[in-house]
Amino acid sequence: MTETAEDYREAVLSQQWWEKRSFVGCDFTEADLRGLRTQGCTFDQCDFTKVDFEGSRHEASAFRSCTFDRSVLAGTRWSSCSMLGSSFVDCRFQKVAFTECDLSLVSLSRNRLSKVDLSGLRLREANLTEADLTGADLRGTDLTGARLAGAKLDGADLRGARIDANGLVQANLSGVHVDTETAIAYAAAHGLVIH
Repeated sequence: MTETAEDYREAVLSQQWWEKRSFVGCDFTEADLRGLRTQGCTFDQCDFTKVDFEGSRHEASAFRSCTFDRSVLAGTRWSSCSMLGSSFVDCRFQKVAFTECDLSLVSLSRNRLSKVDLSGLRLREANLTEADLTGADLRGTDLTGARLAGAKLDGADLRGARIDANGLVQANLSGVHVDTETAIAYAAAHGLVIH
């Protein structure tokens, strides 16, 4: 059963367990979802503006084309989740854990993601413009097509990450940890002829 356009604004739904539930176009603005656990749930085009997710756990759930505006994501755990096409605006990402998640086409522009572990994730065509990724762990992350203009990457670890030539030109990689393959690709993207 799918819940469509339901109004959950300011609802207190903390510490609940949701399994295989579907939501389309639902409004969760300012809802209390602290400690919520979801498994196999789908959320399509839902609004999570100012929602408090602190301490929540999500497994094999999909949050597609959803809006997270000034949402509290501190201490959340996301495992095998899809965030495809979702938008994050001025969210709190302290102590967030993503494991085997697909964040393709997400917008994380201008968010503070310093020291966040984003290793091994799919961030294909993600908007990371002006995001603060200082000290972030991006090892093995797929950043193909990601927009990195103005992103702060000082101290970030990009070893084993996949970045296309456009991303290597846009990004300021000063102080970034890279492997030999990325260093060669970076040099080639900047017009060096390598022999």
